[in-house]
Amino acid sequence: MIIAAAQFLPVPGDIEANAARMAGLLTEAAGRGAGLVVFPELALTHYDLALIAADPVGMPVTADDARLAPVREACRATGTAAVVNAAGRATGGGSRPAISSFVIGPDGALVTRYDKVHLFGDENTVFAPGTAPGRCTLGGIRFALATCFDNSHPEVAARAAADGCRVSLASSFHGSAERVAGYAQQARDHGLHVLLANGMGTGGSASGCGLSGAWLPSGERVAAAAEWTGPVPGDGAELVFTDVRDRITLMADPAVAAIPVEECGEQLVDVRAEPALLVAEDRNDPLGAYAFLREGVLQRLLVAQKSLPDGLRLQFVEGYRPPGLQRRYFEEYADELRAAHPDWDTARLHQAASRYVSPPGIAPHSAGGAVDLTLVTAEGEPVDMGTPINASPEESDGACYTAAPELTPVARAHRRVLNAALTAAGLVNYPTEWWHWSYGDRYWALATGAEHALYGPKELAGR
Repeated sequence: MIIAAAQFLPVPGDIEANAARMAGLLTEAAGRGAGLVVFPELALTHYDLALIAADPVGMPVTADDARLAPVREACRATGTAAVVNAAGRATGGGSRPAISSFVIGPDGALVTRYDKVHLFGDENTVFAPGTAPGRCTLGGIRFALATCFDNSHPEVAARAAADGCRVSLASSFHGSAERVAGYAQQARDHGLHVLLANGMGTGGSASGCGLSGAWLPSGERVAAAAEWTGPVPGDGAELVFTDVRDRITLMADPAVAAIPVEECGEQLVDVRAEPALLVAEDRNDPLGAYAFLREGVLQRLLVAQKSLPDGLRLQFVEGYRPPGLQRRYFEEYADELRAAHPDWDTARLHQAASRYVSPPGIAPHSAGGAVDLTLVTAEGEPVDMGTPINASPEESDGACYTAAPELTPVARAHRRVLNAALTAAGLVNYPTEWWHWSYGDRYWALATGAEHALYGPKELAGR
């Protein structure tokens, strides 16, 4: 996944204008391959505490505020997520707002809200502190959310790393290059990839210096926006990008195997008996095991198909895979990698192989919970998805990754349509393979926060 930080000079107090500007920047970032865009602290109103305090009813927002509609619509239209920081309306009977990061998903729905825990200076007279850490999973990556002064407390990043977060997203309003430079140590000390969206301009007694950027877990800075030192023509808007695909939680991650399974007993059913679903006929499987899925997965595919635009439909390629066949696929791909990289140790080979084939013990296909599929025209003709199904990372130069940045606009649009339909139906994607979607398995449970998986490995009776 490519992620982006946006900095711009908001119009003080004009939520509608600033939301529209955010929507424009989000659309621009999506066109350049971003799957997530982060905005600075209080960017929806500008960082002006007196202005917010003077209008405690009009300035705070909720996730479903009509004034945020342009951002939600831009997320839906582009299939891109956003982190919008604003004065968040009080919850739980409180009287003061919070400094809130609203994470809006690629479907335009709220993923989570994080309220800044560590308030700074005069913020304490206007806002109430949050009490819970900010966490979310998008595109197979576990993110931590932190706002400005939160990042001055080392325990915040330490807890994020301990919770399995791979990337820290900071919405801030720092006034000096020295403060911005401190994110290198946070990245290095805690092994996090850090993305900073820092504000610009003067807000009351504070100033934002821009310099939004990104740091690798090594502490190396790999992206930097311009420094704001005074008024410039326009709003000084700038986007910076960083690639966090190496932060994806792979099937081989211990966190996946640690998910417990409470088998629900749902049967495997033959999808070929469902006339509404187009099934590919070119599988070399005389027993027909590939055409089976858990009943719950099939029903969700039918829901997803109904939501597709006119002229497009799903084509089912492969579902159930017997455990023995899964083991063979994994071992064969690992052997290919071993031949190509004789210097790799066993652990590295296992992890690399899991980008493309799931380890046998936790494989979603062997649980009947995973499906490989694509889009075709209403007549069954293929459409451009960027790569063929089952293209490996080596064969496709990484274009098999769902959020690969170098896709053609047509392929990106088709993937966006597929993602929107399947996500809305309750399935999750394995981000290294645009065609692989699942429900009820361990990876689904990890991605959605479910307490346990519904499906475990299963043998297909009579075959």
